[in-house]
Amino acid sequence: MYPGGREQSLMSCVGRIFVTALLVVVVLAQTAGAQQKKRDVQTTAQPQPVESDPSAVEAVINTELGVVRFEFFPDKAPLHVQQFLKLARSGFYDGSGFHRVYAHSLVQGGDPLLKDPSTPRERWGTGGLNQLPDEISGLKHVRGTVSTVRIPGKPGSDGAQFFICLAPQPQLDAEFSAFGQVNEGLDVVDRISQAPVDAQSLTEKPIKIVSIKIEPKKTEPFKDATLEQLRRDVLLRTSLGDITVTMDPSVAPEHVRNFLKLVQTGYYDHTAFHRIVPGFVVQGGLGSTRAGGASHPAERWVRRLKPEFSKQNHLRGVLSMARGDELDSASTSFFIMLAASPHLDGKYTIFGRVIDGLEVLDLMEKAPRHGETPVERIELIEATIKY
Repeated sequence: MYPGGREQSLMSCVGRIFVTALLVVVVLAQTAGAQQKKRDVQTTAQPQPVESDPSAVEAVINTELGVVRFEFFPDKAPLHVQQFLKLARSGFYDGSGFHRVYAHSLVQGGDPLLKDPSTPRERWGTGGLNQLPDEISGLKHVRGTVSTVRIPGKPGSDGAQFFICLAPQPQLDAEFSAFGQVNEGLDVVDRISQAPVDAQSLTEKPIKIVSIKIEPKKTEPFKDATLEQLRRDVLLRTSLGDITVTMDPSVAPEHVRNFLKLVQTGYYDHTAFHRIVPGFVVQGGLGSTRAGGASHPAERWVRRLKPEFSKQNHLRGVLSMARGDELDSASTSFFIMLAASPHLDGKYTIFGRVIDGLEVLDLMEKAPRHGETPVERIELIEATIKY
């Protein structure tokens, strides 16, 4: 994510600053009043039902800047997962906040003291510690990792506070107990990380955590669909007219499954046909072509696809999947053929064809361009499955 020595050095520096910041709170945490310690003990001692399958649920962090969702790794940090589930369900985190951030790198929150707006600034980050033993595993601190704040050098000082990585932090591996991974809302985490801070990287004011709820993990659409269930037609409503394409799961079932999933979730809505090559193809489906490059919840299910090459030919109206140089690099971008192109046969995955709206392709082909880019945006307003 951050290639090059300079960026890696920056990330290492951020990690060192983070650890140093935690060291700063050691004295404060150890000398906090007996009343706060009693509250912490009572919080962890209250009996709660054990989650039967933590891998089937996910945390939903509602913040004043948006929603973040993350899944759990109960096989790597079972005690941390169970405590987080228990605390979230009890409303422990509601009204707290993210109080320490490093831009585009890491955010820290979950201190129960932040629920009280009168808590002195020097005590931010000192609450909810010394509750759990370490559960160090082989999990790496990569982009999206959710891990537990602890007092460096003090075993068993893990607690309720947590941090989320926005960039790889290898210097934190084997030092902190990672227990989750963000699967939705990293753009929100990034916005949180850019909050104004002081010299200690404390936010000018906490970014409020409105609530943390536990919900069943979202189900990926069409994940277990049969071939017959994948035989669908899709309506592409564009700014130049409607195009209907039909799926062919008999030759490329996983590409059809992927396309229908993205259609069903609205991933393609308000993207653009960003490339037009007359006599060759029109191409669309990139999430980055949304206004402002906005992210989408379905990105949690975007993955590289293995090729499903067939003996079908790339003729006018054929729907095929774009990819990079690597054969398994296709993910969301697709193209529609404007003319026969035999040099693509057997090298790109065909998974459908146009059955209505070829005249719209004619309009796209004639649209003014700068090179291969349309002068005026050609928007895929909405993609819907026809039943």
